[in-house]
Amino acid sequence: MAFLSVENLTYTYGQNTPFEKTAIKDISFSAEKGEIIGLIGHTGSGKSTLVQHLNGLIKPQSGQILLDGTDIWADEKKIREIRFRVGLVFQYPEYQLFEETVEKDIAFGPTNMGLSPEEIKARVYAAAQSVGLREELLAQSPFDLSGGEKRRAAIAGVMAMQPEILIFDEPTAGLDPAGRDQILENIVKYRDATGATILIVSHSMEDMAKVAEKILVMNHGSLALSGTTESVYAQADALVGMGLNVPQITKVFLALRRFGIDLPLVYTVDGAFDAILSFRKGGAPV
Repeated sequence: MAFLSVENLTYTYGQNTPFEKTAIKDISFSAEKGEIIGLIGHTGSGKSTLVQHLNGLIKPQSGQILLDGTDIWADEKKIREIRFRVGLVFQYPEYQLFEETVEKDIAFGPTNMGLSPEEIKARVYAAAQSVGLREELLAQSPFDLSGGEKRRAAIAGVMAMQPEILIFDEPTAGLDPAGRDQILENIVKYRDATGATILIVSHSMEDMAKVAEKILVMNHGSLALSGTTESVYAQADALVGMGLNVPQITKVFLALRRFGIDLPLVYTVDGAFDAILSFRKGGAPV
């Protein structure tokens, strides 16, 4: 049995009113421990509604979410515990910083879990290290940090609760390329260190190519495509038809493959470099 299972999930806003709109319909997928999954789709495709179901912020109207085989809504009194097990980092989480110091902000979640002061401090420092925040920044006001540091501090606040599933809604939005790479690198490091399942909502096909092992594609409230990154990105025409796109380097390699050149499917420039290097070593002309 999968660690996380979503079964036939449907949700309609404004039900039985003139403003009724079905945001997601009959969504089913599963995730195993330690997987990094990319959730992509155009604006309004239902991504945010879906992820807010996963930690109990929205209750299903139809279908269910199973965590370790148990419906998260089986006992509504325990939904608060679910939110500690399934962490959700909203888009632009730095806007939610509010404490006097960075340390207090990161400690907010663990404190609400009722942990001991010693455990809270240990988690704060571990989370700060996970996101690359220097120890001396913990005593500063979060509002004195740079934009990238604020983003990392906000993410550390969720990581400090050590959720078994960690969901990021557009974690690299608004960051420069170096900042995007740093956030993604920290997410992968956190997964490697904790074994947590990671789900990343993103518009960036390039970002997901770098870190995701599996891709879910939303389109008009439905799950249009799902599978390994390779299998989904290979369906470039279908993705373009849904208002999405594959990385430019993937397009190039797909075109080369159509010309009969035996190259693997790649999604990043680094991957392309390695593929071409291997191709040359094999003695074939480039």
